[in-house]
Amino acid sequence: MTRQELIQQIKKKKSFLSVGLDTDINKIPKHLLKSDDPIFEFNKQIIDATADFCVSYKVNTAFYESRGVKGWQSLIKTFNYLPKDTFSIADAKRGDIGNTSAMYADAFFNPESSEMNFDSVTVAPYMGKDSVSPFLKYANKWVILLALTSNDGANDFQFFGNDDGYLFEKVIRKSQEWASEEQMMYVVGATRGEAFLDIRKLAPKHFLLVPGVGAQGGSLQDVCKYGMNEDCGLIVNSSRAIIYASSEKNFAEVARNEAKKIQQEMEKELLAINF
Repeated sequence: MTRQELIQQIKKKKSFLSVGLDTDINKIPKHLLKSDDPIFEFNKQIIDATADFCVSYKVNTAFYESRGVKGWQSLIKTFNYLPKDTFSIADAKRGDIGNTSAMYADAFFNPESSEMNFDSVTVAPYMGKDSVSPFLKYANKWVILLALTSNDGANDFQFFGNDDGYLFEKVIRKSQEWASEEQMMYVVGATRGEAFLDIRKLAPKHFLLVPGVGAQGGSLQDVCKYGMNEDCGLIVNSSRAIIYASSEKNFAEVARNEAKKIQQEMEKELLAINF
């Protein structure tokens, strides 16, 4: 999916919502455990229920890899079930020396290798250019680079700095030498509030993937106030607040209602900038 295609989907659906499929077999409704593939059955029903209200699905690969071969099979089936008009994110947080990153890129971007063909993958930048560039060799694929995360441990390294700025700011500046806003996005946690202003000075046109709205306490209004640009420029992810809104048999219907609520809030934010 190109940048312009993503923008068109945001306009069409009046939404910049990503639904996070962080599917934990210990949290899904118990009646699904009778299915041949409970993880996929849960995801399938969530996707069917929420597709009208989101422009993206973010699949956190750890929840699948932890289940071995069965989990990887669930991941492949989930990817192939995603609607073709949604922006697919492999939330894998990869990053290693070049030849290893090339294999990671194959895993998520090469269907002949892995049966998956995601639009994007999240990448850790701290090993530098050669750990990121293999992902950028694929046309119309995106690197979503970890920039400023919302976890407590972010303070250990990301805010380390000197007169030249914080480390996360250096990451944003340096990485723009590797790719443009047509192929690179940044992860910025929703709890960062006014920090979005500084990030927008460094990356005014780039899309930002924003986790942490909902269960983690991030404010959609603050994210929009400080982080939105003229193209919207945001993909805001919500996982637990949607997919685990109910553990009953009507879980998909409840998830749909939660996704719709967020979409309606997003529509108001888009109208406010005449988007």
